[in-house]
Amino acid sequence: MRRLFGSVRSRATLGATLVVAVALVAAGAAVLLSLRSNLIEQAGNEAERTAQNVVAQLAAGKAYDQLDLDDDSPVQVVDAQGTLVAASGELERISGTATDAVQPQPQKGSTSGEDGDDDADDDSAVGEAGEIGEGTEFSDGSATIDGESADYRFAAVSVEAGERGPLTVYAGGSLDAEQSAVNTALTVMLIGFPLLLGVVAGVTWLVTRRALRPVEGIRGEMAAITASEDLARRVPVPDTHDEVARLALTTNETLAALQTSVERQRSFVADASHELRSPIASLRTQLEVGVAHPELLDLDGAVEDTVRLQGLATDLLLLARLDAGERPGDARFDLGALAREQAEGRAGVTVEAQDATVAGSRGQVGRVLTNLLDNARRHARSAVTLTVRTEGEWVVAAVADDGDGVAEADRERIFERFVRLDEARSRDDGGAGLGLAIARDVAVRHGGTLTVGRAPAGGALFELRLPPAQ
Repeated sequence: MRRLFGSVRSRATLGATLVVAVALVAAGAAVLLSLRSNLIEQAGNEAERTAQNVVAQLAAGKAYDQLDLDDDSPVQVVDAQGTLVAASGELERISGTATDAVQPQPQKGSTSGEDGDDDADDDSAVGEAGEIGEGTEFSDGSATIDGESADYRFAAVSVEAGERGPLTVYAGGSLDAEQSAVNTALTVMLIGFPLLLGVVAGVTWLVTRRALRPVEGIRGEMAAITASEDLARRVPVPDTHDEVARLALTTNETLAALQTSVERQRSFVADASHELRSPIASLRTQLEVGVAHPELLDLDGAVEDTVRLQGLATDLLLLARLDAGERPGDARFDLGALAREQAEGRAGVTVEAQDATVAGSRGQVGRVLTNLLDNARRHARSAVTLTVRTEGEWVVAAVADDGDGVAEADRERIFERFVRLDEARSRDDGGAGLGLAIARDVAVRHGGTLTVGRAPAGGALFELRLPPAQ
């Protein structure tokens, strides 16, 4: 069962069919009840009219045997003692009225005071002769007329018949029309509802299939992209403005971001391999020369290459941790004190640092200041200034030098990995081009920014902005 209704199309079809089925059953039940109620009311009205006609004759003083009774409808006239005194001629059986009798009982004539029965003519015990009762009572039953049995709606109307006392007339209205109409409607519903549900299920299946066709196209293209590992491909975007089109657009945006990330990683690996090759090759060469000619071994050069290799490996490891989404933490520390600590022992560096508390990784922020100071010392002519201040909603650490500065066109490019603006500078002097990239990544992950502009002395001005600790 789970596999049968495992697809969206199957579940949508089942859901729509069930909803329509419930609605049809509710509507059908309401229609049948309303139809039955209306037809029963019509039968009751017909019975009441027949009873009122007989009551009018009794009120006019007609004898029982002279009453004009409809032989097609069951009619009974019952006295106060429940005795049948008149009935329609073709009536053979009846139920649902005051008496089951179908043959009237013979009545003895009587006059006022006969046999000393004065109470029968006491005007205080009976109503005025010819008075018809106001209310009509209804009941359901059955009757057999001329050999044909049927269900009826009976109406009971009372009348004061003078010397004959109070009488009650029972007249029936046939319920055949109600039963026939209800049965016909029920048959139509039993036949039509399954057909309608079949149509609803079929239409829902086809419409859902058409609606999900673009999704299948997206899935197929994603499967092809995964198999081919070609992230330059994109999924088809349907010419609509619905959720599926937005899904396709978002998928393409995700693919573009993934392609950019993969290309960046590939470039990073290639650049890292290239950067590592030089110090490793230099170190190997020196060691091979030292093995062959110990007197020519340049230990200082080997140590420098080892240190440079160690620094490069440290930078690559930090970048890998940042790319993996390492959180900076929420430790609180004084950025001014950290700035003074990082500038200590550096020649030509002037520090003007206010106390300002920030939150994050003290080690990573210290690495940012170290990279900025190292970069400034490489490009400065004589002086480097490090300032820490509070500016609005930010804590700003600024590093300025008096060098040549950074051209406006290169002020964003220098934060890319392995970028060197001075290609003529040696790798030993210029580094691997990772310092500013690391500094920018750390600043962003701490909720801040790192930008470069022009210093008052004409050199470069790097500004690290971090939110203050809350």
